[in-house]
Amino acid sequence: MPWCDTCDVYLAPNSVDADGTCPTCHHEVDHSDKITETDNPVPWHFWIVLVALIAYLGWRLIQGVGWIAQQF
Repeated sequence: MPWCDTCDVYLAPNSVDADGTCPTCHHEVDHSDKITETDNPVPWHFWIVLVALIAYLGWRLIQGVGWIAQQF
């Protein structure tokens, strides 16, 4: 997304002048992405919670199957 450092504003790609300058101040526009999402790994505690959730749901499944078996 085009960024004008002088005006301190993002511009729509079609609003930039044909020569690549800002329509307001006529300075050069930076076309690099200022807003970038860094490649953050998933936190370690997420995996602990996920393993605990799977263990809990697995145990509840075993209990549910046992309960249904007792009903018949």
